[in-house]
This record gives sequence, C-alpha cells and structure tokens, in this order.
Amino acid sequence: MCRSLLACSGFEEDLRYCDRPAPVYVCVWFGCDCNSSSWVNSFIVWLSESLWEDVDECQAIPGLCQGGNCVNTVGSFECKCPAGHKFNEITQKCEDIDECSQIPGLCSGGQCSNTIGSYFCRCPVGFDTALDGSRCIGITGSFLLLWMKCNSPFASLALCEDFTFLDLRKITVCFCFADVNECVTNTHTCQADQRCVNTVGGFMCERQILCSSGYQLRNGVCEDIDECVMRTHNCGMGSQCQNTDGSFTCNLKQRCLTGFTQDSHGNCIDIDECSSVSEPCTTGFNCINTVGSYTCQRKIIMCSRGYHSSPDGARCTDVDECQMGTHRCGEGQICHNLPGSYRCDCQTGYQYDAVRQLCVDVNECWRYPGRLCAQTCDNTPGSYQCSCTTGFSLAFDGKNCEDVNECDSNPCSQECANIYGSYQCYCRVGYYLKEDGHTCEDIDECSQSIGNLCAFQCVNVPGSYKCACPPHGYSMAANGRTCQDIDECAIGSHNCSASQTCFNIQGGFRCLSFACPDNYRRVSDTRCERVSCPNFQQCQTMPLRITYYQLSFQTNIVIPAQIFRIGPSPAYSGDNIIISIPRGNEEGYFSTRKLNSFTGAVYLHRQVREPRDFLIDVEMKLLRQGTFTTFLARIYVFITANSM
Repeated sequence: MCRSLLACSGFEEDLRYCDRPAPVYVCVWFGCDCNSSSWVNSFIVWLSESLWEDVDECQAIPGLCQGGNCVNTVGSFECKCPAGHKFNEITQKCEDIDECSQIPGLCSGGQCSNTIGSYFCRCPVGFDTALDGSRCIGITGSFLLLWMKCNSPFASLALCEDFTFLDLRKITVCFCFADVNECVTNTHTCQADQRCVNTVGGFMCERQILCSSGYQLRNGVCEDIDECVMRTHNCGMGSQCQNTDGSFTCNLKQRCLTGFTQDSHGNCIDIDECSSVSEPCTTGFNCINTVGSYTCQRKIIMCSRGYHSSPDGARCTDVDECQMGTHRCGEGQICHNLPGSYRCDCQTGYQYDAVRQLCVDVNECWRYPGRLCAQTCDNTPGSYQCSCTTGFSLAFDGKNCEDVNECDSNPCSQECANIYGSYQCYCRVGYYLKEDGHTCEDIDECSQSIGNLCAFQCVNVPGSYKCACPPHGYSMAANGRTCQDIDECAIGSHNCSASQTCFNIQGGFRCLSFACPDNYRRVSDTRCERVSCPNFQQCQTMPLRITYYQLSFQTNIVIPAQIFRIGPSPAYSGDNIIISIPRGNEEGYFSTRKLNSFTGAVYLHRQVREPRDFLIDVEMKLLRQGTFTTFLARIYVFITANSM
C-alpha cells in the first residue's frame, strides 16, 4: 500500500526507505488522481512530516542524474541538465537534445548538423548564417533569402516558394531534402537483440537488455530486486523474509531449544538422538532417549576365563595374553596366543634346554664355521652378525664383503687411487707427499734448484715457480726466464723534454743536453766547431772541434776493456797525436794508450761494481806539418747492471 501511494506520486524509487506500510485505505479515500498534483503535494508534505523522514536520494542512490546535477527535494529529487540536454527518465541520464529534428524551420535555407549541447547551420554558396546562427541569409552583392517554405516537406525534392530577394534580377531555385527513417523503412542493419533508433541522415543500433525475473534494469545493468525491502514477498506473519540473488526465502521467527526441532506448524518437538544421531554412545553403552537429550547406559555381559566382553558389550572375545603382557614365558621365549590361552616357544636362534628347562642361545658361528660369513662371523644373542676387515664393507646380503673406495671420502689432499682393500695418495707435479701419506706439500723450486732457473729473480708459487724482472726498465722475454731491456727512447715512454736527447741504457734511459761553449757554433746534434780565437796561443790550446759521445757497458765487463778509439780523419803520413783525459777521471777508472802515430785508445782498467754514470773529456793534440791542433771528445760512459 506504500507502493501504490508512492507510485502514484512519483516516489517509487523511495520504497526501500519506508519504515512501515501505509494504511490500505489511503488511496481509496483520496482518490489517487495522478493527473492532479495539488492533493498529492499536500499529502506528501503531510506524509513526510507525520510518518517518514526525507531521504537524500542524490547521496543514497549512486549513478543518479548522470551527465547533470542531482538536486534533492522533499520526498524526491530533481535532475538539472546543462544547456542543450534533457533528462531521460528511462536511462536516468542527461542526454543531448537534437535541435535539428525537434525545432521546426531551424537552419532555413541550409543544412542543420547536431552537436553535443548545441547545433550549427551549413549554408549553401552565396549564403551565410544569421547573427543568431539559426538560419541562412544571402550575402550582400548576390541576393538575400529572407524566408522560405517547402510545399512538400516529406518529398525528396520540391520547389521553394514565397521568396523575397534584394536582387530581383536573379531567380533562385531551392531544393529541400527530407530525412529517410531507416527504422520505419526497415533498411537498417541492426541485429535481432538490438533496437533501431533513427537519426538525421542515418540510424543507431542500441542493445536491448532483458533482465530475468527477480532483477531490474538500472544504468544498463541488471540488478537484484530486494523483495524484502520492496515488500513484494509473500512471507506470513510468523516468518521472516531473507533476500537471495534473484529471489527470497521465508524463515520461521520462532527458535527451539537444543534437543528440539520445529514441525510444519511451528511447534517445538523433541529430537530422538538415539535414532537420528550416528553412534551417540561409545562402544559398550546403550542409548536411551530423554526429553530434549539422551543418556548412555553400559551393557553387562559375563565371559569365561581367557575371554572378556567386547568393546560394544555384545559378545565375549579372546584375551590376547601375549599382547597384554600377562603371559609367563621366560627370557628368549616367544609367546603365541591361543583361543582362551597362550603357548611359549623358543625364539629363532635359541634352543630348549630340557635340563635347565629354558631356551639357550645357539652359536651359529661355531655350528657352521666358514659358511655364514665371507670374512668374520660374530655371534649375537639369538643370531649372528658378519663383519669385514679394514678396507671392506658388508654387502647388501649381509654376508659378503665388498671393497671400499676410500677415495670417495677424499682422504688425500690432492690425488687418490683406490686399491683392493686400501688406497694410495699421489701428488701433482710441483708437490711432494709428506710422511703422513695423505698431505701434499709444495716444492720450493727456487731454493732447491741447483742451477739458475731465472735470469733475475725466481718466485715460488704453489706447485711451480715463475721468473720475475726488475719493476722498471725490463720486460719478460718469450722464454719466461730472461729479462730484456725496454728501449724507452724508441717506444716514447721517457720523460725527456723537447730540448733534451733520450739515450737508452740497460734497464733505463738518460736525458742528455748538448750545449756549445762561447766562441763555438753547433754544426750537428753532437758536434760544436770553434768560430774564432783571439790569438795564436789560444788557437793552439782551444779545441778546434768538440764532439759528444755516449757509451754503455755492464758491470761484468772484462777488465781491462778498450772502450773508445780516437784519431784524425783523414790521416796523413807524418801525423803524430798525443792522447790525454784532462777531466772526469779523478778516481782513475780510465786510461789512454797510443796505438800508433795517428790512433789512440781509451781503456776501462778498473772494475766498476755498481751501476754508475761517468762524463770524461778525451783530448787529442794533432801535430801536422809543425802545427798543433786540439780536438776534444766529451764521452758519457754509463755502467749498468748485468743483462738478464
């Protein structure tokens, strides 16, 4: 009755908020005229003030007024849509208004195209839209169409009449086109489960959603109807409605105590647990039903000796004295249960001694010597056990012995070789086996070697050795033993400046600078020539030419050693020379010797123990045709370490 009243007044969606049903006779008294709203509005106001509290549907019901604004009112709500839209009561959405099809005469003289929330007019050549955009007018200079009317609006082609032109010299023919309704003419392509909706110049196919019984369509989705809230159920006064998916159930309101159940009339009756419950009592007890419950009573039965009552108390069963431990069998005997009694027998591996009247152990190893075990037999109480010597393990049959592969347990630090009944440890090259027979120790080849393994330094590594060179100036040769000098000058790894000359020596290099004294000029990279001399005496003593040389030797050079020769070039008959070392030989490592009248030599006649650098001046005086001419050789002598 709440449904009839609200359905009449437009409040059907508020049924779920009714707190109690309205009187049946309300609509009868007032007449329920849906076309007259005056009594409805007054009644709704009275009804909301008297019986119900208004519900804000905009918050309580999701999805209302899609595309617009939901405004709550007393007992209802209102959807306000934006301009160019209207509210659809079926879809509960704000939908676009098709002004082109709903406003007659729109875009007169042109073609109307609908847009979301509005429209626009397309005018033919020579026309333009008016200021309000609702019609087409002629462009100045041609003609202006003020008003037009089609004789036949449903014809595909008709002449327009009642024209008023600014330029009457021109005659204009207007063609009017009418929309074809594909849904009426059945020229659409919609499927059987779709609905055809005509549009201007075309059509749309909308899917039809059919909901099953107990469901209603909301926002394009089938939702369950709560019959309990809508009060469309048929449950009686003694039942309570419970909603289910697509339906509802009626549950009785009265509840019975434990041990009782309801009959079809709603009365509480006693439950016979003895017949309805599976095994209500444990074995040996009888079930006795009581009002609202039941009791268990033990069964009573008398049995003979050697028997006792069964767990359910219904029969007598044999007593297993062997399992219960009530037998009197002695040590080494086995108890065998018999109906109402038991028997004592000797265990396997024992035999009965009639004198002592007990079971004694049988020594199988003595009774069957050499036939039970492959190696060692050990007697045990009631049986025997086979064992194996070291290096063997007992086979799966418990009698034979198999060789043990001791190498599987990694007893050796390096290599292991299994042998029958034992194993042997071996070491890799570069190691030796220690006295414990298991551990391999590294051989220090550097300390034990008789000869020289390496030219410079021997470094021991685990299992071998390697040769090393000095950290600077040398690299390892291809043979891996000797070191070869690195020519820093050739590979450009020196640090000499642009004004210096790089000279390579064994294990390093030297940066040398050559400068000419005053009154000399540089004629090559290693030679200076005298420019002039003030007088004849200085010309006799000042060298005509100063030449720079570089020599490199090792500390193990054989002494004495000729390291340099000097003489005129070219030499003439009658030449005579004098050789001396005026500077750089203060410690007396060097000496000179005249080999002939035009050749002299420089010797290293003292052993240099450590690497060292020398700069000596070797002077040669040439007597030619009664005149002395002096030449100076400035020699760098570098003594380096032995080659490696």
